[in-house]
Amino acid sequence: MVAISLPDGSSRHYDGAVTAEQVAGDIGPGLAKAAIVARINGALVDLRLPIETDANLEIITRTSKEALEVLRHDCAHVLAEAAKELWPDLQVTIGPAIEDGFYYDFAKSEPFTPEDLVVLEKRMAEIVARDEAIERQVWARDKAIDYFKSIGEHYKAEIIEDLPEDEPITVYSQGDFVDLCRGPHLSSTGKLGDAFKLMSIAGAYWRGDHRNEMLQRIYGTCWRNKKELKAYLFRLEEAEKRDHRRLGREMDLFHFQEEAAGMPFWHPKGWTLYRLLQDYMRRRLDDAGYLEVRTPQLFDRKFWEMSGHWETFQEHMYTTEFEDRIFALKPMNCPGHVQIFKQGLKSYRDLPLRMAEFGSCHRLEPSGALHGLMRVRAFTQDDAHIFCTVEQISSEGKLFCGLLQAVYKDLGFAEVVVKFADRPPVRVGADEIWDRAEAALLEATEAAGLEYTLNPGEGAFYGPKLEFVLRDAIGRDWQCGTLQVDFNLPDRLEASYIGDDSARHQPVMLHRAILGSFERFIGVMIEHYAGRLPFWLSPVQVVLATITNDADEYANLVAARMKAAGLRVEVDLRNEKIGYKVREHSLAKVPVIAAVGQREREENTVALRRLGDKGQKVSGLDDAIAALSAEGAIPGGS
Repeated sequence: MVAISLPDGSSRHYDGAVTAEQVAGDIGPGLAKAAIVARINGALVDLRLPIETDANLEIITRTSKEALEVLRHDCAHVLAEAAKELWPDLQVTIGPAIEDGFYYDFAKSEPFTPEDLVVLEKRMAEIVARDEAIERQVWARDKAIDYFKSIGEHYKAEIIEDLPEDEPITVYSQGDFVDLCRGPHLSSTGKLGDAFKLMSIAGAYWRGDHRNEMLQRIYGTCWRNKKELKAYLFRLEEAEKRDHRRLGREMDLFHFQEEAAGMPFWHPKGWTLYRLLQDYMRRRLDDAGYLEVRTPQLFDRKFWEMSGHWETFQEHMYTTEFEDRIFALKPMNCPGHVQIFKQGLKSYRDLPLRMAEFGSCHRLEPSGALHGLMRVRAFTQDDAHIFCTVEQISSEGKLFCGLLQAVYKDLGFAEVVVKFADRPPVRVGADEIWDRAEAALLEATEAAGLEYTLNPGEGAFYGPKLEFVLRDAIGRDWQCGTLQVDFNLPDRLEASYIGDDSARHQPVMLHRAILGSFERFIGVMIEHYAGRLPFWLSPVQVVLATITNDADEYANLVAARMKAAGLRVEVDLRNEKIGYKVREHSLAKVPVIAAVGQREREENTVALRRLGDKGQKVSGLDDAIAALSAEGAIPGGS
């Protein structure tokens, strides 16, 4: 007798082995039709996998959270089958599900073309329409190697040869196509549906190693239904319009060039935006009781060995050798802050000590990973570290979360998701220390009243962390802020304070950031606002554009008065039509264009046109300056 326990608390009993597919059919035809895979005792498996002992069973349908990954993995297999049918001599390698879609890497003598994607997608639709059964088999290791070699699939054979000896070799067949895979998969290709699209072609090294041969990668996207696919394609279209690299050029904010790859050149307008954001953050930190510091760029290797970075982060650090000593540019600020904490004797009365730095950091990111401001090699963190006692972790964590939420609100991000990331596989410190750190961070999270989801294994190498994920205007998520509890670094760098018992104690170190880095956050903001930044953050808030040359003197007078009121103003006196000026400054995302001509000069007025509006509003000069000055006030100021 096999007892099957279901999520609603009920159970079903069978005389012998049963499959999830049979159980779903017994519950009802609707569930059987909607089922795609099953979860048995916490593990995702095929619907037709025999259940031979008592088990907890959950039927996964297309509406389930896990459905997308399964559908995308199956879509990759259907792509591979279509490619083998169209080009029998190519070799298939790997094809995983990824965020928003999937890819498959192929070894093919001739390059794929955009036209090939159209042909492939059509053949994929035909395979789905065939509704081929997808069947799982477990093969002997030698049999699997010999089979894939016999059909010319040498990459598959190599994968099997490198698997651990005790790992079972599972293959899936659909029609005449056989692929090596752990699964799980749908029961047939027909269950995939038609909500997929092939997107692009790229190069990829075999196993991600540049010393290996170059393969061809085809990217695709797959969703539960056409509505989701359409929404995703719309987001992509919107994302292209909002691309911060293009808008950065149009707004004359920054540029990149090969001679300093991954390191932005900030233009005057971009640097104005940068300073405005930094000044806002500095004001917020001052009000919250942080002390701003500055630490060196370059440290001896020994320093990084003590902190643990040399062991865990060396490959991402820039190094140089001088006088038989190896130095590294700092990839982060935390070890330097410990050195400041250690200067002079600290008492428990000095804690919590909140130490902030807009620290310039460098990380050696792979060239292929660089992406505008989103992924750079030179950046400035809005970094801070709170040195506190164990008893202060909860209250300090709560205060920080309140500050972070206020900042995000000021900057226009209403949706914030919190993730709890626990110990990673590669880390420093004993498990008992990690137990204490994770418990303390959980307590702080609950004290702040935050709801969170788990992000297993994604903590920093020195401590667990909260990840604060912003959702932008088109539904994309950006992980920016963090809060980390660290018992390890103060110990490794020998930081201490004198407690109320006159004995030495080790402080706890809370690593925290709100923006993450100024560069990346500015990129996120540009795309969130599609370049139409809030008035108080706009590098140029008003352009005075003359309609006729006889208004030049008045335009300069108005500009001077606006600047005296604290507004950032430019004057456009060019001998161009006002329509041309409006279009040009609108492209640069200037929020207000003030047109002035002979009438405005005579009446002491300005004609204000807001970015995106077709009409304009004529206002008295004093009223216009007062209204714009109020609008430009920095939020959250003391």
